[in-house]
Amino acid sequence: MNTPMKLLLATAALATVTACSSEMSEDEQAIYDARLEEEAKKPTNLTAIVQGNPDLSTASTMVAISGIAVDLKDDGPFTVFIANNDAFNKMDPDELNGLMTAEDKTELASMARFGLVEGDMKSADIAKAIADGGGTASLTTLQGGAIKVSLDGEKLVLEDGAGNKVNVVEADIDSSNGTVHIIDTVLRPK
Repeated sequence: MNTPMKLLLATAALATVTACSSEMSEDEQAIYDARLEEEAKKPTNLTAIVQGNPDLSTASTMVAISGIAVDLKDDGPFTVFIANNDAFNKMDPDELNGLMTAEDKTELASMARFGLVEGDMKSADIAKAIADGGGTASLTTLQGGAIKVSLDGEKLVLEDGAGNKVNVVEADIDSSNGTVHIIDTVLRPK
């Protein structure tokens, strides 16, 4: 078949598909819309989750400046413990500014990696590890340190390398490459 005839047939087929799609019944349109809505609700990668949450804007900036955003975008799965803006507001402003503007991003990257754990752990998985550990568990971070986790009633409590107690204020935010847990204090390696 010559090329003009193929083009004519392809155009006719496309017109038929377009005409059919514009003539969906109300039920078919509702099913189609529901599928599109369901698809839009599917989680995306960790970087997009963090960037898309206005309450994590300081953490998002920190992740981007530190250079670990690339890891969070495609690698994983990871469990991420990430501080909200209120947590960063508790920090000394000069210290925070120093971290964000320093030419050497080693300390900032170390802090960011301290909130990352290899593997995908929901709060139920962490609670099981705590129960299996007799009331406490230790999670090894990508930075190489350890976060101690325990329960205070139903609430997950973390202890960072500096001995600070940190509460999980929002757990189990799904993504395509892990789970995000929002915390109320910035985790410190030491």
